[in-house]
Amino acid sequence: MVTRVQPFEVHVSDDVLDDLRERLARTRFLPDSPRTPASGMNAAYLRELVDSWLGWDWRAREAWLNSHPQFIAEIDDADVHFVHLRSSQPHAPALLVMHGWPHTFALQLDFADQLPDFDVVVASLPGFAFSSPYAAGPMTERRLAATMHALMTDVLGYERYVTYGEDVTANVSDLIAARYPEHVAGIVATHAHFPTGDERETLTDAAERAFFDDLAARHGPDGGYGHIQATRPDLLAAALNDSPAGLLAWLAEKLVGWSDTPPGDPAAVERRISRDRILTEAMIYWVTQSIGSSFRPYYEGADQPDPIPPTSAPAAVYIQRHEGTYPESIARRHYLDLREFDRLDEGGHFAIGEVPAELARRVRAFVATLS
Repeated sequence: MVTRVQPFEVHVSDDVLDDLRERLARTRFLPDSPRTPASGMNAAYLRELVDSWLGWDWRAREAWLNSHPQFIAEIDDADVHFVHLRSSQPHAPALLVMHGWPHTFALQLDFADQLPDFDVVVASLPGFAFSSPYAAGPMTERRLAATMHALMTDVLGYERYVTYGEDVTANVSDLIAARYPEHVAGIVATHAHFPTGDERETLTDAAERAFFDDLAARHGPDGGYGHIQATRPDLLAAALNDSPAGLLAWLAEKLVGWSDTPPGDPAAVERRISRDRILTEAMIYWVTQSIGSSFRPYYEGADQPDPIPPTSAPAAVYIQRHEGTYPESIARRHYLDLREFDRLDEGGHFAIGEVPAELARRVRAFVATLS
C-alpha cells in the first residue's frame, strides 16, 4: 500500500500571491440583506477580513507552518500530507490528530505544539490542503480509517497510538479504535459517538431522544451548507474557487458559528481563533484549490453511514460546548472502557483549535493512565 515518503515544505509562488491580491482588491461587496437570517457572518466582518487578507504577511505565516516538519506519503492511491512532531523523549506516546470540515491541519498545530512529550502526527485528509484526493473510488469513513491507520503503522512504524478526530473524522477515529484495537492504545473524543439515524429511532431514554430532537431542530436553519455541499458540490466549488472573498466568507461563517463565542458578534470568534489562523485556513484552501475535493465527505457520504461497532479501547470523552447536552449513557454504550467523561467549560466545535492548552493538559493526563 505504501510506496514512498518525502519531506514537504509550503511555498506559495509570488504569481499566486499577486493574483490573490488583485482579486481581493477587486472584491464587489454586498450589504446585508433586509431581514437576513442570523448566521456567523455579516457584511461588515467580511469586509474586515478581506482588508486584513489583502495586507497580510503570508510569508511570515508560511515560515511558521514550515517550522513544523511536514511530509507526503503515498498511501492507497492518494498523496497524504502530514505534520510529524517527534518528541526528544524516548518512548514518547504517539498521537494521531485528524481535522474535519472546514478546518485544516493548520488549525490544530497550536495544540500539537503544546505536547513536546508526545510524537504528534497531524494529518491532512485526502482532498484537503496538501493531500491529493483519492484517485479512484469513494471517500468513505472506512477508507479514511484504513488510510490513517496505515499512516501511523505502515508509514511511521508505530505499533500503538492514541487517536483523536473532529467533525467528519469523529466517526473515522471511532472506526480506527473499533477496527484496529490491537494498535489503538486509547481514543480521545470531543465529538463523541453518534448512533446512526436508524439506531436513533430505537432510542427510548428521554434525555437521549431530547438531545437528538434538538439536533434535528437546529439542522434545518444551520445545515444549509451541508445540503448544498452534498447535492450541488461542483456548482458551489466553482464560485468559491474563483472568488477569495466568497471562499473566506464560506469558511469563516462556520468558524464563527460553531465556536464557543456569543452569537451576534462575528468578530468575537477571534477570542478563540485569531485572525491570523482564520486567514491561514482560507489561504490553504485558496492556494491548493481544494475546496471542491473537501466536499467529498458530504456527497460521497450522503447515504446513511454504516453502524460503528463499540470499541474496547480505553477512552476519554470531553464534550465540547457545541454539543453540551450529549448524554453520557450513549458514550458508555459505545466506549466500553470509558475512563473519563467530562463536559468542557470552554471550547466549541473546534475544541482542539479553540482551547489547545486545556485539551493538551487533558490528553496528557489521560495518556499517563494508560499502560
